[in-house]
This record gives sequence, structure tokens and C-alpha cells, in this order.
Amino acid sequence: MNLTYLILLPLFTAALVLLARNASQVKVISLLGSVAQLILSVGLYVAYRKEMVAGNTAQMFFEADYKWFPAWNIGFHIGVDGISVAMILLTAFVVVAGVLVSWNVSKMTKEFYFLLILLSLGAYGFFISLDLFVLFFFLEIAVIPKYLLIGVWGSGKKEYSANKLALMLMGGSALVLVGLLGLYFSYAGHSFDLMKLSSIHIPIQIQKICFPLLFVGFGVFTAIFPFHTWVPDGHSSAPTAGSMFLAGISMKLGGYGCLRVATFLMPDAAKEYATIIIILSSIAIIYGAFATMMQKDLKYINAYSSVSHCGFVLLGIGMLTQTALTGAVMQMVSHGLMTALFFAVIGMIYERTHTRMVQEMGGLLKVMPFIATTLFIVGLCSLGLPGLSGFVAEMTIFVGSWSHPDNFHRIATIIACMSIVVTAVYILRAIGQTAMGPLKEEYSTLTDAKWNEKAAVIVLLAGILAIGIAPGWLNDLVRPATEIITQKIGAVK
Repeated sequence: MNLTYLILLPLFTAALVLLARNASQVKVISLLGSVAQLILSVGLYVAYRKEMVAGNTAQMFFEADYKWFPAWNIGFHIGVDGISVAMILLTAFVVVAGVLVSWNVSKMTKEFYFLLILLSLGAYGFFISLDLFVLFFFLEIAVIPKYLLIGVWGSGKKEYSANKLALMLMGGSALVLVGLLGLYFSYAGHSFDLMKLSSIHIPIQIQKICFPLLFVGFGVFTAIFPFHTWVPDGHSSAPTAGSMFLAGISMKLGGYGCLRVATFLMPDAAKEYATIIIILSSIAIIYGAFATMMQKDLKYINAYSSVSHCGFVLLGIGMLTQTALTGAVMQMVSHGLMTALFFAVIGMIYERTHTRMVQEMGGLLKVMPFIATTLFIVGLCSLGLPGLSGFVAEMTIFVGSWSHPDNFHRIATIIACMSIVVTAVYILRAIGQTAMGPLKEEYSTLTDAKWNEKAAVIVLLAGILAIGIAPGWLNDLVRPATEIITQKIGAVK
């Protein structure tokens, strides 16, 4: 399996989008390109499974290393493990759904779709990179399109939100860059190569400096407390597909970086700072849940809810057990699908009612049964209903967290579990006020989902149900990679 196709395909699609003559061609090219990405990602999963079944025990599969800047030992080194494949599958599902949901975009259509495809290119490149400089390069590719999508196609205080998002993410990127340079100079031959760095023991003094830089820097992308404030503003002002990409893909770049770079390369520091990570994660989970209860805007509800749910990712990483780390990855995939679908449904409702305020709605189930039913399903996924992906991911984290016998870890686990009750309150209240009750007269002529919207819902729901009903495939995919990380942590004396 040649992983460079994951870069070349979106790059080729983006080029064709720029060459398209009209909006119709742009949409068709983007859809075909995104579907091709999904097929390629599924093919990668199948090829990866075949290698596993055949007994391949390599840490990374399908590796390739191309010289790029030999003077600084920078190379285009790529490869995947189970965590990478899971993130690539998530990206492909969200990209297809995002393209479908944006079918009615009429303002600067070519530029809009070009930026969406560019975002996917950055994500794929990030997840397959085994050279930390190249990984950082693809991380930055994903920042500029977010700024433009919000600033040009957003709503409300879009300029403020776009600037805030860009400044905070650039601040996080600056911390990441300094941390990566610290790792670069810690290797005797000066290298950004992830595999070479993982083969040496980085001095504890360097780990204690570089780990917080990298963990906080990547953590800004995944809404680590207290650097989460860009999330509600960014999501509330972004166009629907922009919100889907932000929450479904971009926030996962941070979680992946915290796990793959910070924790994997610096296990001593990970154990040293684990208590702080758990405390900050617990605060984010509870704070995000209670802050969501105060919101009246559907987008703000989902945005603050994302702060809480991403707290589970960091909590799983901070617990440093194999089950908790596996749960953290599963939570990244589950939350990516769930929140992308939630934002898609909110966008469908807003396009018809021209409001996102919960108290201004009611009875929408009567005129929009498909959209309202989807809202119910994704809400139940968010609160952790068995049979849906949210339950599987969160329960895996809880089990892995509870395996620590001491009071501190168990109290943190109980606090995280308590947030489910709060989540149930705000989710059921918001859905009930939106979909149930008497229908307002001005909404009596509203129409239900169109073909493209139904297709987007089906794509994301397929992923949610695949994890919720039969989670074994994802667990089997991710667990060997998390085992390697925990073995390295366990080797720390």
C-alpha cells in the first residue's frame, strides 16, 4: 500500500477544483474526490488487517522514507499503525459528509471547496508522518483554511472568532515547534525522525522541558483547559462544514499529537506530569458539561459539549494504562463522527428556521422527521447510550482509569462518570425543546432533509453504529499500537 496516494489524491482533487469552470463541476469533483479518499482509506484498513493476520509485527506498516532536506536530516518518512489508520478512516468519513452538507454553498464555491480539500490533505499528511518536521508542516497546513473558512463564510462575530482561533492555534503551534526543536537536538545526530527518537532514551531533564511544551501545544488544538476558549467562538461562527471539520478532524490532530509525540517519545515525563493532566482533564469534563447547560444556542451547546468530550481523550492519555489509551483513541474517533453529525444537523435546522436558539423552536419533528430523528440519535450518542459509539469509547476509558487502585485515580474516574448525568440533562432538554411540543405556525411549511443531507447523515451514522454495535474491529485495530506505548511507559523506572 503506497501511503503517498493519501496526499496525492486530495492534492489532485484540489487542483481539479481550481480548474473547474462552474459551481456544479466544483461540487461533483469534490464529491468524487472525497468518495475516492474514503475508498482509499477503507482499502488501507483492509490492507492493514491483512498484514496483521499474516503475522506482521512491525511497529509501523507501509513505511517509506524519501530524502527531503538532508542537511538537517529532514525526510518525508511516512508509515501507519492502528491509531493512524483509525484517524485516517475518521477523516475520510467526515470529509465526504462535509462535502455533501455544503452542497448549497453559493458564495465563492470554488474557493470554499478548495479549502475543505486542503484541510483533508493536511490531516492525512499529519496522520501518516513519521518525521516530526513534516508532521508539524501538515499541522500548519490545516490552520490557514480554518481561518479563511470562518472569516469569509462564517456568521456572527466571524472576524473576531477567526482571529481568536488563528492566534490561539498559532500559539499552540509555537509551543509545539519549540518542543520539537528540543527533541531534535536531544538526538546525537540531530534528527526529527520519530522512529529514531523512540529508539533512544531522551534525558529526563530534556523530557521535563519538552513534554509540557508539546503536550500543551498539541492540547490547545484539542481544547485542553484553560486554553479551550477558541472552541465555542470558532464553532459558533464557522459554516456548517467548517464546524464539522474543526470538531471532527482538527481537534483530533491535537489528541493524536499528545499521544503519538509527547507521551510515546517521553514516557518518563508522561508519568511525571500525569497527575496534572488528569486534574486538568477532569476540570475540562465537568466545566464543559456545566457550561453547556447554560447555553441556548445549539452550536454553543455542541461546542461546549466538545470541550467536555475531548476532556475524556486527555483523561485516557493521562491514566497511562493500555485500556485507557485505547479508549482515548476510540473516543477521538467516536467524538469526531458524533460531533460532525451534530453540527451537520444543526446546520440543516438553521438553514430552514434561520435560528439556532432553542427557545425559538419546537415541534420540528412534525415537519422534519428525518432531521429531528437524527438529532435524537446523535444526542443519545453524546450522552453515552449503549449501542452507539459514545458508550463504547467512554466505558473503555472508565474501565482503564478504574484499574488504578489508588484513591486519586478513582476519584477522577468518578468525577468523569458524573458528567454523564449532566450531559443527559442538557442533551435531552435541548432536543426536547427543539423537536417536541407544539409547532410554531411560521415553521409549518418547512421541508425535511434533501438527498445530499440524507447521504451525509447515513455516512456518519454508519460509522457511529459500526463502533457502537460491533466495537471489536476498532479495538483490535488500535490495541497493538497502544500496547507498544504502554510497554514503553512500563519500562520507565
